Amino acid sequence: MSIERRPDADSGDLSEADAAWPQRLRRIVRAGLTYWGRPDLIETAELLLTELATNALRHGSGPDIGVRVHLEDDRCVIEVNDGSPIRPELRHVSPTDEGGRGLLLVESLAAEWGVSPDGTTTWCTLPLTKGPEEMQPAAVTAPVVREIPMELPADPSAPGLARIKARTLLTVAAWPGNQHHAIDVLYQLVDNAVQHALVPGKPDQTFGACLSITEARELLVDVTDPLPQFPDFDQAVAGDFGRGLWDIARQGAVVSWFVVGQDYNAKTVRAVLRPGPVML
Repeated sequence: MSIERRPDADSGDLSEADAAWPQRLRRIVRAGLTYWGRPDLIETAELLLTELATNALRHGSGPDIGVRVHLEDDRCVIEVNDGSPIRPELRHVSPTDEGGRGLLLVESLAAEWGVSPDGTTTWCTLPLTKGPEEMQPAAVTAPVVREIPMELPADPSAPGLARIKARTLLTVAAWPGNQHHAIDVLYQLVDNAVQHALVPGKPDQTFGACLSITEARELLVDVTDPLPQFPDFDQAVAGDFGRGLWDIARQGAVVSWFVVGQDYNAKTVRAVLRPGPVML
């Protein structure tokens, strides 16, 4: 689709007419992804399109901007053409800066992003992972008899706090397994979520952890974050991108992930630990 720009010549900022477009585009991309059966991509796609379109409306040089969202092979592609040959670049902003974080957000949320050779089109992609109905948590052998939810702050202090809380909770619950290993698993899953799924400074993000014990004394370590995708999950467990999930699986835990939330707008990464000593 094409959007006519109506810049505010006096202030140099977005005019009221241009400022209304990001919200309209969010509704359009939500409707499109719902129609395509990809509700799991909606929240992230809305954020990405909002940032790219706002940058284009603010800094474009032509009379209009072009917006295109489409599914291509194994990815969702978002493209915004602002007509300007000046290539956008990541800015290094300080904590007190009120703006300038648009492309940083795009880089953190998108699988890939880039600019066309002529500089006019900025694009980004989201992976088309399995649909929500295809993803299942790791199998457990018995019903859950006890759940211990953990409230954690959505910031870098969460992994350390999770480790401290888990020591007390597992001791009180008297889980008959390797508690040191369980604490390390929780720490790693929370740390992964903080590093790869949370958007710094964004309020009201879905985030937390839960320890559950089944009738068979299995321990479920669940960490939920606001990013409903896990690109290259199998490769991560295989150790291609670091030792975190690989080490968890190597020590006997079964690791899985699945989409959660009423609108499929979050995911839970689960590790299932068996009772008794862990054989290395």
